[in-house]
Amino acid sequence: MEIGRQFVARKAFFSFLGGTFRIFDPQGNLQFYIKQKAFKLKEELNVFADEGQTNKRLTIKARSWADFSTAYDVTDATSGEVIGACKREGLKSMFRDTWLVLGAGDAQLGKCEEDSMLMAMLRRLIFKQWLPQKFTVKDDQGNAVGTIRQRFNPFQIAYDVDFSGQANHSLDPRLGIALVVLLLAIEGRQA
Repeated sequence: MEIGRQFVARKAFFSFLGGTFRIFDPQGNLQFYIKQKAFKLKEELNVFADEGQTNKRLTIKARSWADFSTAYDVTDATSGEVIGACKREGLKSMFRDTWLVLGAGDAQLGKCEEDSMLMAMLRRLIFKQWLPQKFTVKDDQGNAVGTIRQRFNPFQIAYDVDFSGQANHSLDPRLGIALVVLLLAIEGRQA
């Protein structure tokens, strides 16, 4: 599956019983569509290439029912191949959102982290949705391979995503898409 390097990801403003997310290329063409089911004890997100939900690309499934510090397995829906996982660092994320990117056997391939502890604390304590988040995605060597920047909009969660630096690194782009989806679904739930 060929995946681009730049996206705009949006959570639908009105979502009755679950969330709806769309990921667009820079020209505004839909690349991925996700419909999050409400009231699921164990989170499962299906990533489609179309709104008709006929072309499933990825499955992102929580290993446990509690999302505080669980890992989410990412599977290629076409081949059934387990690509890796994204794991939220529960305690660290209370103060600064941090996600680990895991490969086969849960070997750490990278990390996605909120911009700074100071900014994170200001967001949580004072400014809430008025101070947009910025995440840096790094490979296992600490090299920045991408950024995920929240747009300022107090009513709708949207991210500008740039994985251009990922082209020269071994981080699977499908794990980058999974990170964006999880930020929309899990972090977005807390906003």
